Amino acid sequence: MGSKQKALAILGLLSGAVTWGLIWYPYRLLERQGISGELASFITYSVALVLGAVFLFGPLRQIRKAPPILLWIGLTAGWTNLAYVLAVIHGEVMRVLLLFYLAPLWTVMFSRFLLGERLNLYGYLVILLSLGGAVVMLWRPESGWPMPRNQAEWLGLSAGFMFALTNVLARRAQDLDIRVKSLTVWAGVSLLSLVPLLYRPVRLDVALTPSSAMLLLAVGLVLYVVTLTVQFGLTHTPANQAIVIFLFELVVAAASAYLLAHEAMSLQEWVGGAMIVAASLFSGRLAQNG
Repeated sequence: MGSKQKALAILGLLSGAVTWGLIWYPYRLLERQGISGELASFITYSVALVLGAVFLFGPLRQIRKAPPILLWIGLTAGWTNLAYVLAVIHGEVMRVLLLFYLAPLWTVMFSRFLLGERLNLYGYLVILLSLGGAVVMLWRPESGWPMPRNQAEWLGLSAGFMFALTNVLARRAQDLDIRVKSLTVWAGVSLLSLVPLLYRPVRLDVALTPSSAMLLLAVGLVLYVVTLTVQFGLTHTPANQAIVIFLFELVVAAASAYLLAHEAMSLQEWVGGAMIVAASLFSGRLAQNG
């Protein structure tokens, strides 16, 4: 791979890390304007899906012949993104993100039971550090149980769980075009976001304003571009390097949460978070040493 292509791949991954470290803020702004997380997710991912259908027509036709596993990828990826958005809207950004970054723990387990991969030293380190970090971060002296403390944190935890399952399923479908996978993700989020809206219908003419409509379109366009650039980056970057780049998301999220929402983590949360980050770093060695 040439140096130019490698640089573009790294930039693609960095664009994803920066975007997902900041994406919570426009969704919170939309929530304040009366656009719920479910509705905002439906509209923004539908924008990305429509753009994909228009500009990726070739891959769209391939979906007809795609294996059934593509449906499961769409559903798991759909829940990953929807739950993440709802979690960062209503919860503390860094706590939600760190719970999401327990994904390597679930990936190790799914790989063991669904792909038959045997654990090596790095796999055991991922398990120990992830669980240890979660216990430290979530430990509450008043209850004595290291559990998520609200719905937002449970959603963040479930998003990481589904993200891990999505990755394992994607590894079983390595022959699928990355553009097909991108279309599947956008469709999955749009579909799952629609479900709660059917039970709690909203009037778009009341909820939407010119400013919120422009923000929704802008977020949808960003999601479209970033999904494709990240997929390109993942395709041309070793797994152990990609996970290090993705961790930049935590830096962006910590800074933006402090500056924009005045959210700060306690020492206990920093220690637990550091252990979870270390587990993510070790997870990048699994593919290299598996």
